[in-house]
Amino acid sequence: MIEKLTDANFEEKVLKSEKLAVVDLSAEWCGPCRMVSPIIHELAAEYEGRIVAGEMNVDENPTTTAMYRVRNIPTVLFFKNGQVVDKQVGAVPKASYKALIEKYI
Repeated sequence: MIEKLTDANFEEKVLKSEKLAVVDLSAEWCGPCRMVSPIIHELAAEYEGRIVAGEMNVDENPTTTAMYRVRNIPTVLFFKNGQVVDKQVGAVPKASYKALIEKYI
């Protein structure tokens, strides 16, 4: 299941999570973002119960976007114990995201 992340719920859903959190920062107008979103949805289903997966619209959530210095989208941030442990900028194959998930769970 994909969490709809916002500036308001980011701390509760991501930073306080005991599981690895995979956060897809994107925008509706971004072509490569539309390629990444289905991959994140697939990974959320595959790793259900083992990770927290969420999507955040950068246009609607400027505070979190600025806090993590997201300048290019899509950006997928990987959080563990409230800290960014890795990130992937740009659209990449599903295997790349999967390898990072496996590295941290």
